Amino acid sequence: MDDLYIGLMSGTSLDGVDAVLARFTPTLKVHGHVHRPFDAALRSELLALNTPGADELHRAALAGNGLARAYAAAVHELLGVAGVRREQVRAVGAHGQTVRHRPAPVDGTGYTIQINQPALLAELTGIDVVADFRSRDIAAGGQGAPLVPAFHRAVFGRAGVVLAVVNLGGIANLTVVDAEGRTLGFDTGPANALLDHWCERHTGRPYDAGGRWAAQGRVLAPLLASLRQERYFTEPPPKSTGRDLFHPGWLQARLAQAGGAPPAAEDVQATLAELTAGTVADAFRAHAGGASELLVCGGGAFNDDLMRRLASQLPGVAVVPSDARGLPASQVEACAFAWLAAEHLARRPGNLAGVTGARGERVLGALYPSH
Repeated sequence: MDDLYIGLMSGTSLDGVDAVLARFTPTLKVHGHVHRPFDAALRSELLALNTPGADELHRAALAGNGLARAYAAAVHELLGVAGVRREQVRAVGAHGQTVRHRPAPVDGTGYTIQINQPALLAELTGIDVVADFRSRDIAAGGQGAPLVPAFHRAVFGRAGVVLAVVNLGGIANLTVVDAEGRTLGFDTGPANALLDHWCERHTGRPYDAGGRWAAQGRVLAPLLASLRQERYFTEPPPKSTGRDLFHPGWLQARLAQAGGAPPAAEDVQATLAELTAGTVADAFRAHAGGASELLVCGGGAFNDDLMRRLASQLPGVAVVPSDARGLPASQVEACAFAWLAAEHLARRPGNLAGVTGARGERVLGALYPSH
């Protein structure tokens, strides 16, 4: 088992850490996967750091240490599950936790911030760590996101066939690879970030399992219209977004704009699900018209209600989890960062300039040696 890599992903949905052990030569093979939920205090602090607050530098530093410990625990559990020694792993690809994403050149460049402590992770695991994947693309004039389209193309692409993949994490992002291999990718809008927020606020549950609560509601046309007025949805790619835009305050403002009596909570949940399905379907129709299939990965692939809404919006298109093409939906993003770590060590570019808008392809990430 040579050339093993570990990928770690904790996404916008803030549900915890996915860790995948994989190799990429001669073809992708996953040797293990674990998921570790965040403890409540760390999750709460990471969520709070998405918005301005007191003593942010100190709090972010401590949260980075806590995240590194959570990452290290996931790595150790994964090695145990897979029966692999740390010496057999070439590197860990650790994305970190995005708390600000402002790629617009407000100062001529823009920025993206991922809380992380890769030096501590290297110390705790005894494995080289590759981190800070997004900043190099932003320095080259790109959005810094999404980075997974290159991996989607490498793993799922087939010559002469149009490929469409949507990751339904906290934010939804779409990858399209045309029959000649040209690749497009961008964030379409909110997915689990708002769905999970509304569910937790009104039911106390961290997410709407299977979308069963949303399925009990009805879509509120005035609210949906208000939500869809957001300018981001009609902007052309390259583009990317996050909690900087799609946060609870954004939702509350749209609820106020919709007017009328306070809506039933389950109806709002249904409307948010319809917003996600509709904006993904719009993006698919605009950019992936030749695809007969939409592969779905991320937590949203397990939301039966959301999957039904997507299929309803895209008649004639097979809407299926990425499991149908050999890689489980829960493993795709973590695998992507293992792959990006491998690309870094090989000094190969990890971004696609046509996706992010960067001036060219760049080697992504920074290496933190284990000793």
